[in-house]
Amino acid sequence: MTMSLKRIIGEWWASRRVHSIRRKHRNPGKSQLKTFNYLLHHGRLTQFGADHHFNKVNSIEDFQARVPVRGYEQARKYFDAIRDGKAGVTWPGKPLYLAKTSGTTSGAKYIPITRESIREQIRAARDSLMFYIYNSKNSTFLDGKMMFLSGSPVLETNKFGMKVGRLSGIVNHFVPAYLKLNRVPSYNTNCIEDWEKKVDRILDEVLSEDLRLISGIPPWVQMFFERMEERTGKKPLEQWPGLQLFVQGGVDYSPYVPVFEEFFLGKVDIIEVFPASEGFFGLQDQLKSEGLLVNLDYGVFYEFIPLEEYGKDNPRRLTLTEVEIGVQYVLLVTTNAGLWAYDIGDTVKFVSINPYRLKVTGRVKHFISAFGEHVISEEVNQAMIHACKVCNAGINEFTVAPMLMEGKGNSYHEWFVEFSTEPEDLGHFSVVLDEYLRKKNSYYDDLRRGNMLKSAVVRRLSLNSTREYMRLIGKLGGQNKFPRLSNSRNVADGLQTYIIGER
Repeated sequence: MTMSLKRIIGEWWASRRVHSIRRKHRNPGKSQLKTFNYLLHHGRLTQFGADHHFNKVNSIEDFQARVPVRGYEQARKYFDAIRDGKAGVTWPGKPLYLAKTSGTTSGAKYIPITRESIREQIRAARDSLMFYIYNSKNSTFLDGKMMFLSGSPVLETNKFGMKVGRLSGIVNHFVPAYLKLNRVPSYNTNCIEDWEKKVDRILDEVLSEDLRLISGIPPWVQMFFERMEERTGKKPLEQWPGLQLFVQGGVDYSPYVPVFEEFFLGKVDIIEVFPASEGFFGLQDQLKSEGLLVNLDYGVFYEFIPLEEYGKDNPRRLTLTEVEIGVQYVLLVTTNAGLWAYDIGDTVKFVSINPYRLKVTGRVKHFISAFGEHVISEEVNQAMIHACKVCNAGINEFTVAPMLMEGKGNSYHEWFVEFSTEPEDLGHFSVVLDEYLRKKNSYYDDLRRGNMLKSAVVRRLSLNSTREYMRLIGKLGGQNKFPRLSNSRNVADGLQTYIIGER
């Protein structure tokens, strides 16, 4: 079988890029210092640099002493100035775009996207495919259709002339020319805002195509496949026998493994990436590896705060070469989009330091510590996976929240679970969840032993209820993610009407 010119070039390019990236990882400290100096040089030309006396910063230690850790709200005056169209605020000139994301107490966040930062976003996305081609020795997906489930590329223009949109929509404007002929869905279909209508229109376009690659956040790809099965009665590989690669990221994939194993039957390769509006931070550099290779040379300087010190006065700020395997860290980034010691809200842990590979373990704000238990996303995800395995159950989605009751030993963790396959004994399922979480979290175990908390309670949710909830709050599809746990009852209270069975 003759190899196409696109595949020949792709495999040559893949080999070249992989070897170049690996050379950077031979001396990660040097690579990060070079990035730091590049960022500092440009930062000296900005209002932020003047405010923080960058002209006196000669080392990383100087930088850490002068630039405090900030989230969006703490740096809001700078972001508001950028949004108002002012130039040279945190990066020379004006950004090309503002990436709109949700999550702050006062509404949406608007993250600047500069000419330099969008170039690195695109380069990192491309390099994730380069690693796959190099490792798999299989570039046949380049000859078929590639589908990217993303937000609308239609951008708003604010009153100050700034173009505003979701990151995935912005990235749509930078698809390389050599991929445009292979890309689905069409531009007009991608512009549909209503997610359910969009999925139906995408199916109209791709059911008859030779789909080789699909990319997107796992819950929305799951929804896409389920909608396809409803329409055709076929499994994904029956509809698209040439499907080769699934590129996913944005959420912890582990709870979705059973669902996609059923979809793919072990015949589709799966790779993970770590993109965000603030930057593209990691990619999978091996086919079967735990963790993502940290992107060293993409305009990002990394710092890490040990999770146990987060929120304290003067927490340690570690550079990449100072981290340890297995420790939970809060990720800080300084980038060529004009973010400086910025807290993106993600927690990570390293699974390798030669080279540096990490796993995203959750969100800083996604935790439960209503009783001092400090339960994090990774722990509840692992507990759910274990319970499903022991009880032969499957899930579509779930969330956990604290239930505070009067009286010692009456409060508990309440799990809201939308099952795809229900356990035979829900009570046993609850016990398995609770016991596993006790093993994973000593604080939770102490509270259970001391009779401060009673055993976890599981509530069954009706089918598709979590999607309906996301639709009602205006977050169905795109880059939006269903929250897995919270220290508040906001999501739990919104799910009450979907509970089925005994209360």
